Amino acid sequence: MYSESLLVHFQRAEALRSEAVALPSVNLKTRQLCDLELLLNRAFFPLKGFMDRADYESVLSDMRLASGELWPLPVCLDVSSETGQMLEAGSKLALRDQEGFLLAILQVSDVWIPDLEREAAAVFGTADPAAHPSVRFLLSNTGRYYVGGSLEGLSLPLHFDFQDLRLSPSEMHRRFSQNGWRKVIGFQSEQHLHCAHKEMISRAAREAGASILLHPAVGVQYHGDLDQYTLIRSYQAFVRQFPRTMISLGLVPLYQRKAGPREALLQAMVRRNYGCTHFVVAGDQADPFAETGDTFYPKGAAQELVRAHEGETGIAMIPMREMVYVEEKAQYLPEDEVEEGMNVRAITSQELRHRLEHGIEIPDWFSFPDVVEELRRAHPPRSKQGFTIFLTGLSGAGKSTVAKVLLARFLEMRDRPVTLLDGDIVRRNLSSELTFSKEHRELNVRRIGFVASEITKNGGIAICAPIAPYPEAREHNRNLISQSGGFVEVFMNTPLEVCEQRDRKGLYAKARAGLVKGVTGIDDPYIPPANPEVTIDTTEMTPVEAAQVILLFLEEQGYIR
Repeated sequence: MYSESLLVHFQRAEALRSEAVALPSVNLKTRQLCDLELLLNRAFFPLKGFMDRADYESVLSDMRLASGELWPLPVCLDVSSETGQMLEAGSKLALRDQEGFLLAILQVSDVWIPDLEREAAAVFGTADPAAHPSVRFLLSNTGRYYVGGSLEGLSLPLHFDFQDLRLSPSEMHRRFSQNGWRKVIGFQSEQHLHCAHKEMISRAAREAGASILLHPAVGVQYHGDLDQYTLIRSYQAFVRQFPRTMISLGLVPLYQRKAGPREALLQAMVRRNYGCTHFVVAGDQADPFAETGDTFYPKGAAQELVRAHEGETGIAMIPMREMVYVEEKAQYLPEDEVEEGMNVRAITSQELRHRLEHGIEIPDWFSFPDVVEELRRAHPPRSKQGFTIFLTGLSGAGKSTVAKVLLARFLEMRDRPVTLLDGDIVRRNLSSELTFSKEHRELNVRRIGFVASEITKNGGIAICAPIAPYPEAREHNRNLISQSGGFVEVFMNTPLEVCEQRDRKGLYAKARAGLVKGVTGIDDPYIPPANPEVTIDTTEMTPVEAAQVILLFLEEQGYIR
C-alpha cells in the first residue's frame, strides 16, 4: 500500500520556482520538515498534503479522515498569526527549509484557528500540560493558525548524513523485492540495542517466518535524547551481528508525538507504507514516560489498538517480549518463561551509563564489542569529558572570584582547555545589546548555556558565573549541556545582607535609593535552584576554600583526578 511521491516533474518544478518568488512563504521547523518529507515520499499515504479542517476534526473524534479512511493522528501545518491572516482558501504558500531553500508549494484549501486543548485531550488523553510533556509542547509551541491543503513537492528536505540509509517507501519496496523478502517485520527503536534485543528480534522473525527492517525514527532531538550519530553507528554495529540476508537498516524522519496507542498505530501504518507486513509493538510503545517505567498510558493499550486494526491496515502486530539473561543457562529467555529460583542478570540504562562514564567493563553477555566500542567513543570516562560549572547566585555572592580561582586551578592541571564565561564578560562581549528585562536576562543566560555547551561538546571546561535568577533558563542550560558532557550547578547561597555589605559595584545602594530598577534581590526575585550539585555560602568561607569544595566534588564524581 504505497504510492509514488508527490514530487513534480522537473519542468513543473521550474514553473513552481518562478511562481514562488511572488508567494508568501514560511521556513519550516524541524518537526514540520519531518512531516513534509513523509507526506512527499508517501510514507503518510493516503494523505496528499497537510490536513484541512474536515479531516482534522474527523481524526480527533474518530481516528478517520473525512473520507472514512483510518488515520490516527492530525498532521497539520501550524503557522503564525501574521502568516495565517494573509492566507485563504485558493491561495498558495511556499514551504522552505530553515535556510530558505524551496521544498514545496501548498495549495491552500483551509485556514482556521484550532482548539488546542480539545486536540490535546483527543490525541494525548489529557489537556493538562503538567501531566504530559507533549501537551505542554503543543500548547506552548504551536502557531495560532492551522493551514491545510494539497502539496506539490520540488525537493525532499536535504540530509547530508547517512544518505544510504534514508530510503523512501518506493526504494524500500524495491530493496525488499530484490532480496526476495515477502514478509518483513518492522522494528522502531529509540535506544541502543544489545544482546537481549537481538534475541527478541530474532525470535519474533523466526516465529513469523520474516526478515527484519530495523527502522529507527530520526530527525527531532529531545532533551535527554542520545546523540543521534552515535545511535545510528551503534545500530550499524548491531545489524552486523545478524546474517546479512536477514536484516536491513533504514532511517525514517518521523516526528514522534509520544501519543501512546494512537502513535503506535501511526508507526505501524508508516511501516506498512514502507513495505512491512508485521510491526513489533511494546506494551508501552510511544509512551512519554516509557524509560522511567511509570507509564502514562495503560500497559498493553498500544498493542491492543494496533491489533484491532490489523485487517484494515494490512500489517500484523507482534507483541514485544522482554528478554532476560539467565546465568545458569548462559542464554536469554523471555521474561515470562523464567522459572522460580533462576539467577537473572541485568544491566539498567543508568548502570550502563555509569560503566561508560567510569570506564568499567561491560560484559559480553550484555552487549556486543562493536556496539560497546561505538558507545565508548561517544561516552568517554568522565575524566576525559568536557563539563560545565554553572555558578549562580546574587550579585556579591562570590561567583566571579570563585570562578577565577577555579580557572587558575584548571589551567594548572593543563589536561583540558578551559574558558571563563563570567556575567560581566558575557554582557560586554556577547549580550551588549540586551537590557535587564526578564526576557533579556533569560536570553542572556541561554546564550551563556549555548556557548558552554559547545565548549563542553568539544572536551573543554566552561566556567559560567551569571546571576541567572530564573529556573527556566537554568533548566534549559542543564538539559542542553548534559547532552554533551557534565553539568555541575553551584548555588552560591550567600545571604542578601552579606551581598549588600560587599556591594563592590554599588548596585544595591543605587537600588535602595531608587536610582535603578529591576535589581535581583531588591525589586526583582532570585529563585534558588531546587537541586544544585553543590551549595556554598561564602559568608565565612574564602574564595579558595569555596573553590576547593567544588574541586573535591569534581574529583568525587570522576571529572578530575
